[in-house]
Amino acid sequence: MDSLIAQVVAIARRMWKYRWPGLAVAWIVGVVGAVVVFILPDRYEANARIYVDTQSILKPLMSGLAVQPNVEQQVIMLSRTLISRPTVEKLIRMADLDLKNQSKAQQEATIDTVTRNLSIQSTARDNLYTLSYRDSDPETAKRVVQSFASIFVESSLGNGRKDTATAATFINEQIKTYEAKLEEAESRVKEFRLKNIQAMASDGKDSASRLAEMSSQLERARLDYREAVNARDAAKQQLDAERNRGQNSTVQSLLQESAVSVATPEIDSRLDAQRRNLDALLQRFTEQHPDVISTRKMIKDLEDQKKKEVIELRKAALAAPTVGGTTGGTLATQELTRLMATSEVQVAAMKARVDEYTARYAQALAAIKTAPQMEAEAAQLNRDYAIHKKNYEDLVARREAASISGDLDVTSGVADFRVIDPPRVSPQPVAPNRLLLLAGAMVAALLSGVFASFAASQLRPVFHDAIDLRNRVELPILGVVSRLVTDADRRLLRVDLIRFGAASGALIGLFVLGLTVMAILLSRQVV
Repeated sequence: MDSLIAQVVAIARRMWKYRWPGLAVAWIVGVVGAVVVFILPDRYEANARIYVDTQSILKPLMSGLAVQPNVEQQVIMLSRTLISRPTVEKLIRMADLDLKNQSKAQQEATIDTVTRNLSIQSTARDNLYTLSYRDSDPETAKRVVQSFASIFVESSLGNGRKDTATAATFINEQIKTYEAKLEEAESRVKEFRLKNIQAMASDGKDSASRLAEMSSQLERARLDYREAVNARDAAKQQLDAERNRGQNSTVQSLLQESAVSVATPEIDSRLDAQRRNLDALLQRFTEQHPDVISTRKMIKDLEDQKKKEVIELRKAALAAPTVGGTTGGTLATQELTRLMATSEVQVAAMKARVDEYTARYAQALAAIKTAPQMEAEAAQLNRDYAIHKKNYEDLVARREAASISGDLDVTSGVADFRVIDPPRVSPQPVAPNRLLLLAGAMVAALLSGVFASFAASQLRPVFHDAIDLRNRVELPILGVVSRLVTDADRRLLRVDLIRFGAASGALIGLFVLGLTVMAILLSRQVV
């Protein structure tokens, strides 16, 4: 600590030796700084306040029909990016600031000056924007702010309309693209359906359901065929017995048995149709469904009707032999022959039906092997078509919404720009702050003097004691010769000190006087 204090004292003593050069530097810097402060031109600030009203009564009314842009965010982004080189160049032309430019360098200097002095401040909560510009000429500052306000309003409206037009153009291009894709998908679906029209059912059932339906129809046809064959065989046996025996009791028995197998083609066809309908209904509905109940009731009525007709035919067959005893055998043979022919017709019909259902079943069984691949291709085609159709419909809806939004923006104006404070110039200059600059010049002058003394002491060092000299040169000191200070020397030192103090005091006093006078002048201007 002692060594540090000793070093500081040594440095101070060296600087004191060069006090007059330091004081001279302080006076020079102070005078130059004061002159610069007083010759700086006054700068006036022009400003204007603009309020952006983003609340419109059409917003809630058009909700869901038109796209509601975030106008507040757009205006905030515009305020942050408005001060750009193209905007400044346009502003210079509008405010006639380029009339004095004779070269490219002067034009670039003007652009830099305007960019540096132009500012826009916002309070996002209140949507208030303050445009300001500083210049040495108040009229020029006012002109610049007026032009800047016009550019601010026009840029916001122009950007909104440009965005709407760009969005509409993009959506129209996408609609044309998806329209072509949709037509291509429709063509692929049409070609697939035409190619596989025989394998595709119109009722919407899949291949497994159709195969099950074919199987049930084939089983019913085979059952009907076996019944017809049994009836034919029974009639044939009865006819053979009648021809061989020729007895009345046997004929009567055969007639009674044949009456049981009496065919009713019309009722049988209706019963077959109703039974197929019932099977189809049971595949889709339960037993409690009204259609199932009504179909079962209709089948029961047809069966009752068939029983009644069989009974009547039986009675007619039993009554026929009583007409004549000799012709009873002939009539029975004729009736059995007729029944035999009817049975043969029914057997042939049932055989044809069985063959047809067998062929259909075989065709459905063969088609079911390729059905999964065909259904997968159909699902893929339908999925692609559905996706393209949905995208196309969404784009058309968005185009209509964009059109309504553009009309809404042009017609009513989603954002309303209101000039709260028109461009005006402050009556008093806002810059430079001469009071602060003059104080800064005084501080700079004092610091410059101290630095000059320190630099001189370092460039031409002087040693005031033997210890300092030994530490610096690192050589042994054999002795020290002291200088005797006379009264005349002391008198000269006092005079020198008084002169230095007066010169330093004069410098500080002048600055203090200047600050006081300037403060008084500024206070009078404010009043």
